[in-house]
Order: sequence, then structure tokens, then C-alpha cells
Amino acid sequence: MSVLELLENRRALRNYQPAPVEREKIEKLLYAATLAPNDKNREPWSFYVIQGKAKQGYEQLAYDYLLERFPAKPKLVEASMKVVQATPAMIVVASDIAENDDEATVDNEYAACCAIHSMWLAAEELGLGFVWRTRGVGLVRDRRLYEFIGSPANKKIVGTVFIGYPDPEEREKLKPKSRIDFKEKTKWL
Repeated sequence: MSVLELLENRRALRNYQPAPVEREKIEKLLYAATLAPNDKNREPWSFYVIQGKAKQGYEQLAYDYLLERFPAKPKLVEASMKVVQATPAMIVVASDIAENDDEATVDNEYAACCAIHSMWLAAEELGLGFVWRTRGVGLVRDRRLYEFIGSPANKKIVGTVFIGYPDPEEREKLKPKSRIDFKEKTKWL
């Protein structure tokens, strides 16, 4: 599959089969992440793989967060938790915070975002479903997620990716990608 085909086919897939994701495939995703562009070759990313028993801890963290955030929306909490519980593997992606250098810190975040996108394209090639989460059950802005991954010093979490073998019915329901033509967003100088 060409890179353009991967980009055209890439989708946020949230519903997974219960099968675990093989370590070999997760390692391929992580390898793809390390090939992402990054300023001054700082390689400013860190990855925290969550599976098995650790996933149970993440589920509890997500549940507590959702109950606090949406106390009057139990159906939303329940639906969100079903997604978390059905996800076989997650990877928290963090970027380095550069000491006394705000510009480098922002560049590091950009690089970590590129690393996530590289993983996403690799997931498409490997037949895996993938979604990059920040809000809600992504827990990116919740201090407890930092504690959960070991409170790494000088790190900023930029996303939690959910990975699994996609539910075939979800893939069939996907509509063709709709994007505004680049010509409407481009000015030739």
C-alpha cells in the first residue's frame, strides 16, 4: 500500500475485537514512531504501553475521572467505559519539556504528534485499529495519568492511543473521507 493510500484509508477506529495485540506489532508501532521528524534530532518522545493488569488500573482511573467530570451523565460514563474496557492495548505518548526553552518544548510536542501519526500509518498497514485520544478517556489533562505512568519529570503527555483489531462491522460502516479541497486552503506566493 502506498503512503497516499495509507493516508486515505487511515481512520479513527474505536471498536475492537477482544483479541490481544501481539507485542511484535506494538513494537513495530513504536519503531515507526521513532522514525518521525523531530527538531535537532532530540527524539523527545517517551512511550508507556498499557496492557493486561496495568489496563485494569487505567480503567479505574478513567472511571473515576468520568464520574467526576460527568456526574449527571451515567449513560455517557457507561458508554465511554465500554470503549476503554474493550480496548486491548493503549500507549501513552509524552514529549520532553525542555528546561528554560519554551520554543524547544513546543517543538518537542510537535515531534511527539508526528510520532503518533507515524504509529497510526503503521497500524493501518498492520491491520490494526487506532485512535488518538486527548480528551475524555484519553486522560491527557488529568494529573492522575502522570502519576499512573510513574510521574516522569519534565514530560508532557500529548496523547493516549487506543489500539486493537478493528470490529469488521465498524470498518464496513465507514464512509469515504470528506476533506475540503487543499486548493481552498492554499495560497501560492
